[in-house]
Amino acid sequence: MTAEDSKKKPAGDEKVAVYICHCGGNISDHVDVEALERMAAEMPGVTVSRRNHFMCSDPGQNMIIEDLKAGRADRIVVASCSPALHETTFRRAAQRAGVNPYLYEHANIREQVSWVHHGDGATAKAAALVGAAVAKARALQPLEPIRVEAIRHATVIGGGIAGLKAARDLAIRGVKVALIEKTPFLGGNFAKLDRVYPTQEKAGDLLAGLAATVLAHPSITVITCAEMVASEGYVGDFKLKVKRRPPESAEDIDKLARLKEAGVAKGAFVPFVGILPFDVPQAEETVDLATGAVVLATGFKHYTPPRGMYGYGDNPEVITLPDLIKLMAEDAGGGGTLKVNGRPVKTMAMIRCVGSRQIPGIHEPDEKGNLNEYCSRVCCTATLQADRELREKYPETVIYDFYRDIRAYGRGHEEYYVGASRDGVLFVRFEADAAPAVARTPEGSENPLAITAKDTLLSGQDVEIPVDLVVLAVGMVPSDVSSIVDIMKLPIGADRFLLEVHPKLRPVELATTGILLAGTCQAPMDSTEAAEGATAASVKAATILSRGFVELDPYVATVDANLCTGTGACAETCPHPGCITLTDAANGKGRTAKVNPALCTGCGMCVAVCPNIAIEVNGWTLRQYEAMVDAIVGEPIVAEAE
Repeated sequence: MTAEDSKKKPAGDEKVAVYICHCGGNISDHVDVEALERMAAEMPGVTVSRRNHFMCSDPGQNMIIEDLKAGRADRIVVASCSPALHETTFRRAAQRAGVNPYLYEHANIREQVSWVHHGDGATAKAAALVGAAVAKARALQPLEPIRVEAIRHATVIGGGIAGLKAARDLAIRGVKVALIEKTPFLGGNFAKLDRVYPTQEKAGDLLAGLAATVLAHPSITVITCAEMVASEGYVGDFKLKVKRRPPESAEDIDKLARLKEAGVAKGAFVPFVGILPFDVPQAEETVDLATGAVVLATGFKHYTPPRGMYGYGDNPEVITLPDLIKLMAEDAGGGGTLKVNGRPVKTMAMIRCVGSRQIPGIHEPDEKGNLNEYCSRVCCTATLQADRELREKYPETVIYDFYRDIRAYGRGHEEYYVGASRDGVLFVRFEADAAPAVARTPEGSENPLAITAKDTLLSGQDVEIPVDLVVLAVGMVPSDVSSIVDIMKLPIGADRFLLEVHPKLRPVELATTGILLAGTCQAPMDSTEAAEGATAASVKAATILSRGFVELDPYVATVDANLCTGTGACAETCPHPGCITLTDAANGKGRTAKVNPALCTGCGMCVAVCPNIAIEVNGWTLRQYEAMVDAIVGEPIVAEAE
């Protein structure tokens, strides 16, 4: 398309159908949808104007299908909620009617109108947006999905419970898998649990069974002590470079030494360590992988309290909940009281929300300036589980549970709270800006620590409780995946976890097609949720790879070789390495830009810098933009009263 072509207007024989959604009152409570329907009917090119309480419902979709099949329209505009919610819904409706699904345009009159305006102004703005959408729809051209060949192979990064589950589920679906784990051990944080709630099954038994299946499966290759160091390509054809190195972590080296001394067999589960499937490499080696999809299962880390928080680091009697879980698991004897460092614990305190739900102005950010404002979710039930196990195993130990709020959100979790109350756990509620204070008692006191707080359950009365042990229920923080983020250009959220496209519509997908999320790399969750997320990611990856090819949306940049002079501005600006390259032009005019459609996301940054208007994005051409602007600045259409 030339610069002159971009000035051309639609031919005039397009038939546009406009459908306006009430959204159950979300829109119709603020926008006069009846008037909007009449205004739409007067817009150039509109042959059908209708409204429905819920356009995304089956009756709403059937209305579209019937009009298209009857020939009343050949392209559609839906004025409703955000296209992020139902764009795919309406494209599929057009497709079922035998119309090219890309002859569809969306007008967002909920988030952009009814949720921020009301009255005549809302209706007028809705009419302007619908008019712009109609103008663009008249300029739309049929597009076809881009087909990319796909290698029937997936790579899973991370050998915790989510990574193992994803690898197994992919292999079951006939996809070859490479499982990459950074440490020498499989199991991740799941290996550091004793029992899982609410079933109380031994975590080691569950992990050992899953790992055995993965290690024995002929379609799965497990690579430990490995890290991805380079990536290129696109969905269906990623090229990954993986390096295996001898362990460098002092913790891993110590664990390996202890396992060797104990004579632990390869593949056996070691509590609070994991499973060592192979000997570690003695020298660095490189593995090249050609893979069709990548599943990230990089897990999480437990929050480490800074020195001095609740006395942590200054007092050996202040530990974290993971420390307590390990202590209880290693104490096979039980008895009346728990013993820590040889000292009986007659009274102990649990403190919740350590490293989670932090509030600016109340809590101090870490050394990087981060505040964990999110809720880690699982700590509440994990603490309640520990409360109950303590009361069962050590009935003479008195437990005080200090909390801001208790969020026992999962099935069976509330029973833990009820059970802990019945078992005699004493709950103390505090406000965020009046957190408990932990201080060391004078030498010779019966208890080494004292904890003070304002108990809002007692109308804000001050309480001071001598204790032998303080346990901090620490939250989850994302693992350091900065190298992967930099290599693959991945999005992260405000909470620093990897960010999915949409929490409901595309919950395990990243913006880069073919890269999926499994487990706690995207948010705090318990082991059941992590396993379910892994299954979702594996199903999505298997679906992508099952046909041997992938179909991508055609909203990609295209180059007019007759206008391109090879300045290279587009390639320099493009945020996706390798997407735009410069090659010798077929017309002998020198260099010209070439777009790899599999890598292009249609961001349009290249369009903005091209001095010759030689590059455009399918579905969002300059001609279409100009048609929308002309419709917005033109004479407004006034609805005639019925």
